[in-house]
Amino acid sequence: MGPQQLITLAGGCFWCLEAVYEQVEGVLAVESGYSNGHVAAPTYEQVCSGATGHAEVVRVRFDPDQIALTEILEIFFAIHDPTTLNRQGHDVGTQYRSAIFTHDDEQDTVARDVLQQVQLALQGRAVTEVAREAGYTRAEDYHQHYYARHPGQGYCANVIEPKLDKFRRTFSRARRR
Repeated sequence: MGPQQLITLAGGCFWCLEAVYEQVEGVLAVESGYSNGHVAAPTYEQVCSGATGHAEVVRVRFDPDQIALTEILEIFFAIHDPTTLNRQGHDVGTQYRSAIFTHDDEQDTVARDVLQQVQLALQGRAVTEVAREAGYTRAEDYHQHYYARHPGQGYCANVIEPKLDKFRRTFSRARRR
């Protein structure tokens, strides 16, 4: 296995993104957290207030020999709505914005190229930001692997499960159970 890569993605509630990426072949680890705000080491309650400027994110560690960043981003754009500013469904606020937080110049280029393709497909309606990851804080332990630990919980059954179903139907990269 070659060098691993890390990309940080914001697309609504981190539980949704985490649940999908934990099932993607080539993804080695997924961690929920908060990024690109202006308060050091915020808590979930602080982030939920919208006052910290942070987005709920997942850090996706992957093996680029198994899956390309382009594919990671194609999945990202398929499992959230990049056209709603600071909102995903009933989750509203800047903490739910659509963003790709990169870790180097090569990722910047790939992210902007994929976003440009998405913009063409969506007639310029995507509001996804591309920026360097800054001020990342790992979310509290109870947020990690949330769907895997609580699949019957209401939010998981009604919001996350449909996203997982769409992912499984759309992408061959889904790990087979």
